[in-house]
Amino acid sequence: MARLFATESFGFRARALYGVYAVTVSVGICLVLYCRAVGVLSRAAAGEAGSEAWLWLGMLAAELWFGLCWIVAQSVRWPRPVRRRAFRDRLAARLGDKLPCVDIFVCTADPRSEPPIMVVSAVLSVMAYSYPADKLSVYLSDDGCSALTFYALGGVPVRQALAALLQETQHRAEESYKEMTERINSAVMLAKVPEEIKAMHKGFYEWDSSEVTSQNHQPIVQVLIDGKDRSVVDNGGSMPPTLVYMAREKRPHYHHNFKAGAMNALYPQNYTNLTKNDIYGNSLNVINEVELCGMDGVGGPAYIGTGCFHRRDVLCGRSFAEDYKHDWDDTGITAAKPQERIDEIEEQAKSVASCAYEASNTQWGREMGVKYGCPVEDVITGLAIQCRGWASVYFNPQRKAFLGLAPTTLAQTLLQHRRFGEGNFSILLSRYCSVLFGHGKIELPLQLGYCIYGLWAPSSLPTLYYVIVPSLGLLKGIPLFPEITSPWSIPFVYVSAATYMYSLYEALSSGVTVRGWWNGQRMWIIKRTTSYLFAMIDTVSRLLGLSAMAFAITPKVTDEDQSRRYGQELLEFGASSTSPELVIVAATALLSLVCLAGGLSWVLASGCGSTSCLSAFCLQIVLCGALAAVNVPVYEAMLLRKDRGRMAFRVSVAACFGLVLPACLIWVNVF
Repeated sequence: MARLFATESFGFRARALYGVYAVTVSVGICLVLYCRAVGVLSRAAAGEAGSEAWLWLGMLAAELWFGLCWIVAQSVRWPRPVRRRAFRDRLAARLGDKLPCVDIFVCTADPRSEPPIMVVSAVLSVMAYSYPADKLSVYLSDDGCSALTFYALGGVPVRQALAALLQETQHRAEESYKEMTERINSAVMLAKVPEEIKAMHKGFYEWDSSEVTSQNHQPIVQVLIDGKDRSVVDNGGSMPPTLVYMAREKRPHYHHNFKAGAMNALYPQNYTNLTKNDIYGNSLNVINEVELCGMDGVGGPAYIGTGCFHRRDVLCGRSFAEDYKHDWDDTGITAAKPQERIDEIEEQAKSVASCAYEASNTQWGREMGVKYGCPVEDVITGLAIQCRGWASVYFNPQRKAFLGLAPTTLAQTLLQHRRFGEGNFSILLSRYCSVLFGHGKIELPLQLGYCIYGLWAPSSLPTLYYVIVPSLGLLKGIPLFPEITSPWSIPFVYVSAATYMYSLYEALSSGVTVRGWWNGQRMWIIKRTTSYLFAMIDTVSRLLGLSAMAFAITPKVTDEDQSRRYGQELLEFGASSTSPELVIVAATALLSLVCLAGGLSWVLASGCGSTSCLSAFCLQIVLCGALAAVNVPVYEAMLLRKDRGRMAFRVSVAACFGLVLPACLIWVNVF
């Protein structure tokens, strides 16, 4: 029987070449650490250079951490990465009318950040899948409990647009979609659903009470299209897929468990709006094309929240505990009978979407469904699934099956990665740490593969040290690297050059441009010194009981000026934004520039001979110069740009006089 998909391993030559690279870099890292350790001991023994010894010790700690992160990253690159190739035509030929039923979940949380027209467009896209309509059900989970979203989903415009999309010409489909967009946007602008539309659907009575808010409301379940009802047909006489709207109950005194709670009530990220050179490094191409393929070869990729399919048995389990069977029976929900009315089924289903259901000691969020207690519930859910013996398969077709919207401003990008960093670091410090939770259940390379993302947040501290201290050392004349003429400089140069060249190769092979890779290096520094730093602080504060877990939604709305600057690949700082993250970005960029200028002036003006000074500080000058070069767009936003996306003057002043100038003065007078 012909296979439905093929598994292709990387060639022996490619793996052998990568093995040579990995071994030589490993040796180089060991030599760097040995050189550092000897340097710390020799400077500590000198007595008069005690402060320099402490600085070298800090460099040793940072490089030890970077070496650990690099070794962990090899767990998904070296063993046996694979790629999958599917044969779609064979699926229908083999199964025919026995294709499995598919439930598709679309989640939204805030009509201001995720406009109703955007949500409805996503719903229309999945309802138009080339799949038997009677086997396809689409569920919208609206955590914002918005009457406008319900209107956009359940109104007449959507039915007309869907019919045109499925049956009519492209021109008619475009006209129907345009008409739908105008109606929905008009209602959103007025912040009110037309009264004549309210009278057409019973579901709007759920919002009659003035007490209904996004954080305090009853469960709402409405079957908008019943795909099993043969009397429901589109303009072409075909039955459309089932469409259900759901807003699970929220009350102030019940924890709603964020997106995991929404998924349990219902039961690879690729983006469509990336610029050519991916100014914010949002593409995730290396993760999609390299790391997830590597995880696929050692047990299966991680579940990253979207763009995937689960078997029901995977989330619910093939066998239910006796106590859970009774819990389910107590709700009064049974299999739907043909003669049951839709409104009766809706009322029964509301009990599952209520706050009290999960508060009654059920297994949801623990043994069944999506896990609770973490901002990135998808990752721990996927890990638990794999530890139960299920295997996952990664399929990344050339034509992307799921497309989302990437952040289009720096603030949105930093917010998104702050959430990513906090969630993954929380997992690393919890009982779901893959090395502990997965021990004896999944392969060691897969355990380490999960740790790659958990190390993002703590990597902020060594990155900050490496960005700040060598620059200040250059300003004061304190050498923190071996002389370039010394043989001990070779491992430093080789490790840096080899890893960056391989990083460039990975990016190019994943479809990223050279300039896109350079933008990614800038964002790598910015995210580590801001998003991941605050993510680590938030996580530690929460573990100490000083703060509560929160979930911030990444806005997907931009004005026309922002969209234009995004298309021009200009960093969007926001002339009115004064967030601490932007102050840090400005401060680290200014520090590199000031220290490079001051250090070069000191080296060239010193009386010790330019050759010997350049030899002693060559690596520091290169590092400081690279940091200054990668921050050129930041300098432009601070000094040259006049548009609304420039950096606020207050941010520049705070960075210069509040951080950079005091740091330089203290450093010069203390060390």
